[in-house]
Amino acid sequence: MSTTPIHLERPDGKGLATGTLGLWGSTVIGLASTAPVYSLVASLGWVVIAVGAQAPIAFVLAFVPMLLIAFAYRELNNAVPDCGTTFTWGTKAFGPWVGWMGGWGVAVAGMVVLANLAQIASVYFWSLIGQDLENNDWRVILVAVVFIAAMTWVSWRGVEIGERIQNVLLGIQYLALVVFIVAVFWQIASGNAPNSIEFSWEWMNPFAFTSWSGFTEAILLALFIYWGWDTCLALNEETKDPKRIPGRAALLTCVILLFTYVAVTIAAMMYAGLGETGTGLGNEEHADDFFLAIKDGLLGPFGWVLVVAVIISAVSSTQTTILPTARGTLAMGVYRALPAKFKDVHPVYKTPSFSTIVMGVVAVAYYVGMTLISDNILQDSILSLGLAIAFYYSITGFACVWYFRKDLAKSARDLFFKGIFPLLGGLMLAGAFVQSAIDMWDVDYGYTVLFGIGGTFVVGIGSLAVGLVLMFLWYLFPRSKRFFAGESLNMDTEVMVPEDVSEFPRSIDGGI
Repeated sequence: MSTTPIHLERPDGKGLATGTLGLWGSTVIGLASTAPVYSLVASLGWVVIAVGAQAPIAFVLAFVPMLLIAFAYRELNNAVPDCGTTFTWGTKAFGPWVGWMGGWGVAVAGMVVLANLAQIASVYFWSLIGQDLENNDWRVILVAVVFIAAMTWVSWRGVEIGERIQNVLLGIQYLALVVFIVAVFWQIASGNAPNSIEFSWEWMNPFAFTSWSGFTEAILLALFIYWGWDTCLALNEETKDPKRIPGRAALLTCVILLFTYVAVTIAAMMYAGLGETGTGLGNEEHADDFFLAIKDGLLGPFGWVLVVAVIISAVSSTQTTILPTARGTLAMGVYRALPAKFKDVHPVYKTPSFSTIVMGVVAVAYYVGMTLISDNILQDSILSLGLAIAFYYSITGFACVWYFRKDLAKSARDLFFKGIFPLLGGLMLAGAFVQSAIDMWDVDYGYTVLFGIGGTFVVGIGSLAVGLVLMFLWYLFPRSKRFFAGESLNMDTEVMVPEDVSEFPRSIDGGI
């Protein structure tokens, strides 16, 4: 497993495989990162419990801040197409401290969701062969670790092979969703859906929510299932047109997800109803997986199709989740925000070799450690994931406004896409962060109580606080001085990802 450090005289930037992905490949990876099938089955039941029949409009409303932040990503990527994304943009806009914490937010979200995805894939794998095992069973842990290791290898092996695999895996996911929707309407039309209810336009009424806390909980859950589209931007340096394609792919991903989630939600509600017993979507016993509850009644002997779809969705997202985190830490290594080893790139595969391997090892250690200590704490870390997501997305929105502050008066387009839209998105997500933290403080929120308050709050805020500690520890090392002094990366640092790299004689790292 040979690696080579980046040297400043190299003309190919950080050494990644430039020009590998087109619009389709970027969009596929963005969609795969969100794990649409898994995200739906894991969240839809809880959204229905929180807001009842308003679940479809909750997904629409949660799409709004995602779209607004996607505009921020697009504009920042046009100006600074760097794989460090939030870290790089936050540092340029607000300085090294905010930028470092933005990069940490991306890393935390990736680490936590990797543990969850691997566990879900393993549980479903054993369910597929007739074994109903507990989350902390050693067999579940073993297969989950194998999944993480395998997807880490795919990510290390190269973004091109990853794209080919994701084309197949995403195709299977969407085929399963099509089968699900067709089966729903077939069963309803044939009178074989005893709990079915008729579609109502009231489900799309944004003013019909009856509980503020339920509304905020549903929006946070919905934010989680949209999360992942920004992987398109983390792969900007490996895209054929790095200034344009990643932003377009991110917007396209968001729109496709919106239609996917609303369509499946409406179909599920029409088939299963909103009841709190049996297969109703309001039944808490099945809230974390409505597919398992309805698969036999819906597809009979072919119910395994939905189980396979969830396994594929989780495994697929495991691989794509590694990509942005590894590239984020690669950028942090290049700009001296992390040890120099993190900027190592494989000489053949052109991937962030050390960063990718570290991501896989840390994810395995975190998953195994948390599972052995307490599976309930692991579940609380998953519930708190929305805090990290809202944290670094809001930093990106605010960074966009500040970075382009001198451009806002130039045209109406600049005012809206570089100013108003990102600002609104940042404010919405900052509000979601604060409200969620308040809700998570409650001892009844989540699975555990730590220090007399909700374990979800402790784990969520604590994971971000760990970043502060690590940042200050890194500050003590000599290599970090130029970063924290604002010399290795600042507002004026030239970051170039040329369409034809031969045109530029210097490195993408701005000449550190």
